[in-house]
Amino acid sequence: MARWLYDYEQGSSAHESGSLANRSCRRWQRPWEHIMNRRTFLAAGLGSSLARDVSRKLRIGVLGAVHAHAEEKIPVLGESPDWDLIGVCEEDDQVRRQYSASGVRILSQADLLSECDAVAVESDVTEHARHGKLVLEAGKHLHLEKPPATDFAGLQNLVDLARTKGLLLQIGYMWRYHPGINRAIQAAQLGWLGDIYMVRGTINNQLPARRRPEWERFQGGIMFELGSHLIDAVVRLMGAPRAVRPFLQTHDASRDGLADNTLAVLQYDRGLAVISASALQPNSRNHRSFEILGTRGTASVRPLEPPELVVDLERAAGPYPAGVTRVELPPYRRYVDDLADFARAIRNGSSLPVSLEQELTVQRTLLRCTGKEP
Repeated sequence: MARWLYDYEQGSSAHESGSLANRSCRRWQRPWEHIMNRRTFLAAGLGSSLARDVSRKLRIGVLGAVHAHAEEKIPVLGESPDWDLIGVCEEDDQVRRQYSASGVRILSQADLLSECDAVAVESDVTEHARHGKLVLEAGKHLHLEKPPATDFAGLQNLVDLARTKGLLLQIGYMWRYHPGINRAIQAAQLGWLGDIYMVRGTINNQLPARRRPEWERFQGGIMFELGSHLIDAVVRLMGAPRAVRPFLQTHDASRDGLADNTLAVLQYDRGLAVISASALQPNSRNHRSFEILGTRGTASVRPLEPPELVVDLERAAGPYPAGVTRVELPPYRRYVDDLADFARAIRNGSSLPVSLEQELTVQRTLLRCTGKEP
């Protein structure tokens, strides 16, 4: 099992005073990767006046605004103490009118790329790799919505470009700063749960009929679109699997071809991970979960939002006593802490908690879970 260093960095964020972060769970990275990335970063000149000037907000623009996360993420950027939202570039007239009516500037692509320090790509998934390339080629730091590409080569090209230009590339998997998931991962990585033999995750929804054609475009269907969030969490804990076996069913094949009832089994040398994703469940948010099982105990997050974490140990370990503990978690709002950490990394000239190599591992594993070998 690949183990990622847990680095206590309480209070280190530039967003410290306003963050909702669980600051005890900030970094998941090999220590030598952090050093290497930082040296590369500084060598590229990113420890410049931009990184040193913490007195002003960083300017960010949004390229594309039709992704399901954009509706929540754009207001977070507008309210952020770190970011100055300069505007949105979007081709869809209805979406343009929606944001214009709410007071957000509508910009051309050229104006957006020339005026900002960083860009958040929130376009359709099929456009992510192309739009991400435009941003990096313009010399801007990139926050790229998930999944970052529909294939492996698309992300590999972006990673190569980011490395060449010394720019930050952050992928928008929204639960990387989730206090419940991160404390469960912490308990596993620090050995409090014993040897990890099983990870289980469920992420369902009840997809409206009008949106089924949108998700049917992708091999793996809901596993690709929604299951990717929990695949990301598994990879952060377990690393790259030795083997993957996907099960991709269409509940009613007479309706369409969307894989709407899916499961993936990830095999490791000493453990298994099982991720299920379905588009058929009413009240699904109440039943989303992430669970880590070890030989000395279990950490279970259910529901995921609002997060509830229960740790059940054979004997006391870390901060937890023997038996069942319902862990008190800090307030959590999607997107706040990942975008704050993005700003911190730009200002400090430092790396992000998830390395570019790990981003590639997540993408490769996601594709394997959809029956698509990279």
